[in-house]
Amino acid sequence: MTSAPGRRSSTFTRLLRHGFTDASAAERLLDGPELAPVRNDPVLLDALGATADPDLALLGLVRLLEAQPGATARRELLDTVIAAKPLRDRLLGVLGASAALGDHLARHPSDWQALVTYEPRDLHPGVEEFERELVGAADPVALRVAYRRCLLSIAARDVCGTIEVAETAAELADLATATLRAALALAEAAAPQDAALCRLAVIAMGKCGGHELNYVSDVDVIFVGEPAEGADEGKALRAATRLASQMMRICSESTVEGTIWPVDANLRPEGRNGPLVRTLASHVAYYQRWAKTWEFQALLKARPVAGDATLGEEYVAALQPLVWKAAERENFVADVQKMRRRVVENIPAAEVDRQLKLGPGGLRDVEFAVQLLQLVHGRTDVSLRSGSTLEALEALAAGGYVGRADAAQLDDAYRFLRSMEHRIQLHRLRRTHLVPEGEADLRRLGRSLGLRTDPVATLNREWKRHASVVRRLHEKLFYRPLLDAVAQLAPGEARLSAEAARERLVALGYADPAAALRHLEALASGVSRKAAIQRTLLPVLLGWFADSAEPDAGLLNFRKVSDALGKTPWYLRLLRDEGAAAQNLARVLSAGRLAPDLLMRAPEAVALLGDGDGGGLRPRSRAHLEQEILAAVRRADGAAQGVTAARGVRRRELFRTAAADIVGSYGTESQPAEADEGALVDLVGGAVSDLTAATLAGTLRAVVGEGWGDSLPTRFAIIGMGRFGGHELGYGSDADVLFVHEPVDGVDEREAAEAANKVVSEMRRLLQIPSADPPLLIDADLRPEGKSGPMVRTLKSYEAYYRRWSLVWERHALLRAERVAGDEDLGRRFTELIDPLRFPADGLGEDAVREIRRLKARMESERLPRGADPKLHAKLGPGGLSDVEWTVQLLQLRHGAREPGLRTTRTRAALAAAREAGLISAEDAGTLDEAWVLATRVRNAVMLVRGRAGDTFPTDPRELAAVGRYLGYGPGHAGDMLDAYRRTARRARGVVEELFYGGS
Repeated sequence: MTSAPGRRSSTFTRLLRHGFTDASAAERLLDGPELAPVRNDPVLLDALGATADPDLALLGLVRLLEAQPGATARRELLDTVIAAKPLRDRLLGVLGASAALGDHLARHPSDWQALVTYEPRDLHPGVEEFERELVGAADPVALRVAYRRCLLSIAARDVCGTIEVAETAAELADLATATLRAALALAEAAAPQDAALCRLAVIAMGKCGGHELNYVSDVDVIFVGEPAEGADEGKALRAATRLASQMMRICSESTVEGTIWPVDANLRPEGRNGPLVRTLASHVAYYQRWAKTWEFQALLKARPVAGDATLGEEYVAALQPLVWKAAERENFVADVQKMRRRVVENIPAAEVDRQLKLGPGGLRDVEFAVQLLQLVHGRTDVSLRSGSTLEALEALAAGGYVGRADAAQLDDAYRFLRSMEHRIQLHRLRRTHLVPEGEADLRRLGRSLGLRTDPVATLNREWKRHASVVRRLHEKLFYRPLLDAVAQLAPGEARLSAEAARERLVALGYADPAAALRHLEALASGVSRKAAIQRTLLPVLLGWFADSAEPDAGLLNFRKVSDALGKTPWYLRLLRDEGAAAQNLARVLSAGRLAPDLLMRAPEAVALLGDGDGGGLRPRSRAHLEQEILAAVRRADGAAQGVTAARGVRRRELFRTAAADIVGSYGTESQPAEADEGALVDLVGGAVSDLTAATLAGTLRAVVGEGWGDSLPTRFAIIGMGRFGGHELGYGSDADVLFVHEPVDGVDEREAAEAANKVVSEMRRLLQIPSADPPLLIDADLRPEGKSGPMVRTLKSYEAYYRRWSLVWERHALLRAERVAGDEDLGRRFTELIDPLRFPADGLGEDAVREIRRLKARMESERLPRGADPKLHAKLGPGGLSDVEWTVQLLQLRHGAREPGLRTTRTRAALAAAREAGLISAEDAGTLDEAWVLATRVRNAVMLVRGRAGDTFPTDPRELAAVGRYLGYGPGHAGDMLDAYRRTARRARGVVEELFYGGS
């Protein structure tokens, strides 16, 4: 086969054409003595070119020929390869797909004979046939050799297309069953006394139990043991444990022939911490009392495979009824979905995009979706009780639990992904679910799947397409048939029965499934374009509603919004086309009462939830809000109309803020929940405070304009106090303010005072008029002399009062004072007036400190509601808002004159400044900040959930669960939330005791 220098031989060119990538090396192998008799036979080259990796197949064939014991054996092998097409395709197909099986054949050169026979009975062997192949294995090494010989025959049928992927997986499971039986027999033969003491059953779980095993996979098992007749139970269980352990070692340990596969018993009760072998009664007791949802999900695939067959059947019979009750457990769907999310979250970031099994759009998505539906509907439909994913999917489609088109797409995708997984593992016989990155590996993988034209690009395209199908369908699979139950279906399409729909809705957490079905019917029935779009949206929305504590309310609210906006051209288009809008809406509508109530009064605010140019959910600045409100007031016909416009803007912006808070707390598919809870608190406090200030500015302008035009006879300013001045307002907070005025030159003080009082009176009236918009209550009780003092004072009057009469509590209250509306110069001078009072040059005397402590103690005892649990009161309880704020404010009063950073109205900023100044340790500052943020979040959550303000956790279980979801606690973890709050508050109270009551 030599050619002239500088010229390629014709063989070299033929090799490239047949798919060889290293034609030079292939030429050398073909020129070797092993292939001399057949080197020019075109049949051989064509057969090699048909394999997944011709280079690998040729090398494996040469190694196999080299390993033959003599010339006669080599000649027999070559003659059979050339003459017998079935053997040729099988042998070369395996050698081109699996380097590991090529190594096995090189070590055991006669095993190629296992591929010669091609009788019908050889095409689909079962457990009995595999047991016959393994029966002669007298030790673990021989068992490995026999196992690989059987594996060789399965791989040959697989790569040649004699069996499809589901049959391959079933044969691998049957081979595993036979191997477990052989290993147990070896263990019993080595310890006959143990075998005589007990009955031991091996239950296959996972993929082995489901008849869908991979080439290389852990074989999951559970062991059940009982004493033999007359034997002591304790001794019998110890004997059974020794047998089970030895059986696992026989399969798992590495020998000169490698290992078979690990036997994994960690799905047993209590996992690794539990006994390896339990009695049947102990298993039943555990599952009745302690088992988690995922453990029942795992039992779907339980199947007795080895040992005492009667005991194995008794195990399945005893536990299967419990499996089909799992869907009745509280938070069942949420538990299953949370387990799936946890699996995805634990994938290393560098592997997510290559994960064939666990990643988004991977095999596990299909398996979880199918198992979820089995557990919900298998209670009443025994046809769904299959351990096989594909068989279960087919049964779900036949019963109308899944749409036929969806099931067909998922079946196709699952088969393709499993085929990829099989061929990836077959190459080295290593346990992996990662798609390779190397060009050569991808090329071999693509060719092994029949993709011969541009195999790498085609493989990537097909893989991404199937993964995309799975991603798109795996969650909708659960919800879409609910719509088919109330919609017109195509002829021949099975329908989810009313009872099955009710079961599914109950499993999702809907308290009133009948009402939910009525809403679905109203939204999705009919042939209009609107109904068609709703049928597309609702499967996803139902899942998002179910992820909340109030799925019924979410669906009802969505129907109300859709009824109000369904005829507008932009509404459904927004939800369909704007990536975030639909999920944001679902979160907002099912998170409580406040946000939906605000939205229902003006449903067009849905537009804020989109990704477009409307500003989205970002709170708008005070300047922007003032500009809009003042423009609306100028256009209005009178003060009442102007304030109505201002209140409308306030309602819309309250909704924007609430929606941003909810979405930030829950997170979305594209944007995880905000990790910095302090940032969410600051967002709400700043946005609501800015909005309140802008509303007051607009109301002031409207009242002054109607009564006096542009010439109010006195300068007028509004001073924010308390949380308002501190930029920390919550959704339900009143606006604590002081009113200050100063007559313009030449105006009588009485006239000025009368005008100022009229302005205040009219502002309060207009902001509280009952309407569709929430009222804004103005509270001026922090003014000098409290409720007994005048509502409005001149700047000189404030100065005289504070100089002669001010009490410690008033100086304390002034720490939060900040101009929020009205005359800027007057507000600035008011601030200059009070600064020496709130930041005294000499600090605070001990008498004043004692008075503040006394006031605080009295407030705690007098204002805490009767019957309230102090430890859970977010405002007045130990470690609550009051504790943190009074501690920080005491530091401001004592050190504010010397530390400029403390001269702020904001609690968190003052706390940070105190830390920077060395007045409080970083640890204590962190403890107080954490408690203050948490208490503020609790108050915000209560308002969002109940629609009315509150300082304690709700007692209603659903409302408490909704507060938990807002705070990041999943279903069923309300108790954990309360415990965490108590711990946080207790730590903060310890710091308060030291700094406020006991520190210097």
